[in-house]
Amino acid sequence: MCVTCGCSDDGESKITNLETGEAEHNHHHHTHTLPDGTVITHSHSHDTHIEAPQIHAKIHNTTISLEQDILAKNNLLAAQNRGWFKGRNILALNLMSSPGAGKTTLLTRTINDLKHQLSISVIEGDQETANDAKKIKETGSKVIQINTGTGCHLDASMIDRGLQQLNPPLNSVVMIENVGNLVCPALFDLGENAKVVILSVTEGEDKPIKYPHMFRASDIMILTKIDLLPYVDFDVQKCIEYAKKVNPKIQIFQVSATTGAGLENWYAWLTEKVTNFSTLISSQLTNT
Repeated sequence: MCVTCGCSDDGESKITNLETGEAEHNHHHHTHTLPDGTVITHSHSHDTHIEAPQIHAKIHNTTISLEQDILAKNNLLAAQNRGWFKGRNILALNLMSSPGAGKTTLLTRTINDLKHQLSISVIEGDQETANDAKKIKETGSKVIQINTGTGCHLDASMIDRGLQQLNPPLNSVVMIENVGNLVCPALFDLGENAKVVILSVTEGEDKPIKYPHMFRASDIMILTKIDLLPYVDFDVQKCIEYAKKVNPKIQIFQVSATTGAGLENWYAWLTEKVTNFSTLISSQLTNT
């Protein structure tokens, strides 16, 4: 079991290229640092040659915390991803929410509305199925599906593998639609330029204070499905107050991907972010 978030570590992730239909399986690997400094990597795949039970016994019979090691390894890979994006002038956004908040609907609407202005590719994360990736593919956007199995979040290693399959064009945008979860995705840096949390009015307005780390870690909060406000008991102002209490710097957009209400503000932020990012990269290249 993962010491960081409790999700199972005995499964495997799978990346599916919807263009070719090919699937790449990744048997789960552990890298452990023992108290004597020894680094051991072993796999849970059936063809492993490492005596995993003995390794686990040696590790768990000592007083050692693996959480920092796991996050440190992830952060190192995230930094590499960030450099990969920067070198190709690609703006990467990490979209996070609870299940059913409307990430995919917002994403498909955004791609369709901005397809003549921005080149947007997508890394789609779900535990199982390629249903959402197929919806993205219908927009004409490049998309890769990552299935995490029993895992509850994407991590930097999965993004690294996904980018190799996706091969997004230079000077573009990569949207990473994370697994539906308001806890673990906030802990794992993927190498993105900004985190975007999506909250639906069909959820409670107290989500920002129930899951403060997610909203504290996010640059943007998108309040979706506002067309349903007449039919649900949801206090918009209180939700905004809670979000600002947790993160005073968070920017908030109220939108409906169904009617299009409020999307112009989200689109303005996105296009400005792309422009500013490109300008920054160009300036850094000039100075070097």
